[in-house]
Amino acid sequence: MRFVLILMMGLGIGLSAEARKPNVVLFLVDDLGYSDVGCFGVKGIKTPRLDQMAREGIRLTDFYVAQAVCSASRAALMTGCYANRVGMQGALNHTSKAGLHPDEFLLPELLKREGYATGIYGKWHLGTTAMFHPMKHGFDDYLGLPYSNDNSKYHPSLAAEMPPLPLYDGEKVAEVDPDQSLFTKRFTERAVAFMERHKDEPFFVYLPHVMPHVPIFASEAFKGKSEAGLYGDVVEELDWSMGVILDTIKRLGLDEETLVMFFSDNGPFLSYGEHSGHAVPLREGKLTSYEGGVRVPFIARWPGKIRAGSVSAEAVMEIDLLPTMARLLGADLPKERVIDGMDVGPILMGEEGAKSPHEVLGFWAGDELQAVRSGKWKLHFEHSYITVHGEPGKGGKPSNWENMKPQAITQSGIAGIASRHGYRVEQQKLALYDLESDPGESRDVAAGNAEVVERLKGLAVPLREAMGDALTGVKAREARPLGMDE
Repeated sequence: MRFVLILMMGLGIGLSAEARKPNVVLFLVDDLGYSDVGCFGVKGIKTPRLDQMAREGIRLTDFYVAQAVCSASRAALMTGCYANRVGMQGALNHTSKAGLHPDEFLLPELLKREGYATGIYGKWHLGTTAMFHPMKHGFDDYLGLPYSNDNSKYHPSLAAEMPPLPLYDGEKVAEVDPDQSLFTKRFTERAVAFMERHKDEPFFVYLPHVMPHVPIFASEAFKGKSEAGLYGDVVEELDWSMGVILDTIKRLGLDEETLVMFFSDNGPFLSYGEHSGHAVPLREGKLTSYEGGVRVPFIARWPGKIRAGSVSAEAVMEIDLLPTMARLLGADLPKERVIDGMDVGPILMGEEGAKSPHEVLGFWAGDELQAVRSGKWKLHFEHSYITVHGEPGKGGKPSNWENMKPQAITQSGIAGIASRHGYRVEQQKLALYDLESDPGESRDVAAGNAEVVERLKGLAVPLREAMGDALTGVKAREARPLGMDE
């Protein structure tokens, strides 16, 4: 074994001075539902390689993203901060001039500083213009999209307004409107080639797959193979991709030297029905602060380091991955800026009795602090939310497609989201949920737990004051600006 982990009392995990640094593969999928993986309960979709990965590693059943939408979620992952602290809310599109501020310190920059070769293959979605290009923010190699694949001729409601979809290879556009059915295969092959080139040095592969974000496509090898229709085909091809990655790591003799992590950027896009995933038993999905939007499947594998077959229900968030990697490598993080994430190394390694370091986690939707979690308790404040309008969509169209009015599609805010994607707007009252007994957030127990409600209200105050909350009109004191390309 070419390196040794040292369990550092009270501090998580760290490497000995003479050890080779571990390779890191971060496998991110787009809009996958909580229960779309076999070991998380899926029916009709086969995910044998992800299930194997869970048997050989750990499942985190209560792993969260910071916001249930693409750009905000990815900003939190890359910076170790709540998306609202770094000014990112919602999802950027092809017209966006904003992106993560150049002063932010990103996960690939940490790893690059520690001597890693770094590659990204898939969707970046943290800035479209040249100043925000991933190769200017810590990556050595790139094949992928600057934003979501529906910002293209395949958009279900705004196709006429969309330019050709660019596929970047390095810093240049290599193709426009590429064959989307080949995305999973092409990104996987490029990641494999990168690992082969850098097998003798530590590498970081970030594989943010485009699928299964709508529009969904499977290659000919997987089309029609799943019992769950096209969506199942797409997920089974993603499982194949993970298998190729794991097999490559083993073939290169790097199995015990590589940490592999898998999760989704947010929950399923439920209004797209047969082209969307599933969050059962959780409530709602993408674009909401309910569990189905922000709780996602997470699996990690590192033979000999992560205790095989481990499962943890401790509350962990994507913001924790940056500080956890820093602790693992013995690396310093910038002291001049707040980072919200915490070291969760003991949980990630499957240590018995490891507990979440978070007293509270906050859940924003846009600029609204809509909910907080502490322990098993989750408190929702009064807020609007979107839910599927009528029957879920079919054939790549969202719910209620036939009744959409063109003028409504151009609306902004939550009404615009609802109108463009077949949702209706509902109201959530102040409510407390016990997530241990009610992960579906269906039974409000606030009336019998007044002290818990007041405690969680108090825990929300510093979050609200630091990062702002449009629901209460509180302005952010500590939020940092996005970068802007004028």
